Formats: sequence, structure tokens, C-alpha cells
Amino acid sequence: MNPEAGFFEREHTADWELEVWAPDFLGLLDQAARGMYALSGIRLDAGSRQSHVLHLSAYDRESLLVKFLSELLVLGEQERLGFDLFTFLLEGSSLRVILEGAAICSQDRKSRRSPITTCPSGRQKKG
Repeated sequence: MNPEAGFFEREHTADWELEVWAPDFLGLLDQAARGMYALSGIRLDAGSRQSHVLHLSAYDRESLLVKFLSELLVLGEQERLGFDLFTFLLEGSSLRVILEGAAICSQDRKSRRSPITTCPSGRQKKG
């Protein structure tokens, strides 16, 4: 039996592919972020916690998903921050996210970063 929300890696010859499911869009955002971090092997420092706020807008939810995950990648690469708690507020086409996390202390898998795309079937693909 599948849990109500989750993610798993699908076999892919050249990229990473992540299938994500949740009962609603905000749950999907949460699971997509957790799955992306799991695929990349991100481990957070157990020390000092940090907060960050994102304000995103897009013409549709798929674009919001891509922007959200892209922002997490940028924060990881530029500021070496990763997040494990997310508070979402969705109002129309605007998304406010309070991120809570810590410094990235390790990354177990070699990053194969390419643009984030979504598949027509609703799966989230992180390439």
C-alpha cells in the first residue's frame, strides 16, 4: 500500500528521475523538495538552524514547483544551505515559503544538475 505522500527514484539511463505524490499541491512541493535532497545525498549540519523566506509567483502550479525547487538548488550551491522544514502559504499564483534548515555538511552523490522539468504524467523529474 502506498502512503498518502512520498517519493521514489525511477531508473533512468542518463539523469535522475523522481516520482512524487501527495494529496494536495503544497504536500507535493514538500515531497518534491525532500526527494530532491534525498537524491542528491544532502546531509544537514546538526548545529545552528537557519530560516529563509521565499516569495514566488508564476502563471501556473507547475511553474511554481519548478521555481521552488530551483530556488532550493541556488541556496544550496551559493550559500551551502539545505532545508528540512517548509511552511507554505499559497494565494492564487503567489507562493510564500518559510524554509528552516541548516548548513549542508555533506553531499553523498555526485551532483548531475540540469534544469528541473516536470513530466506530463505529473511525476517530478530532477535531471
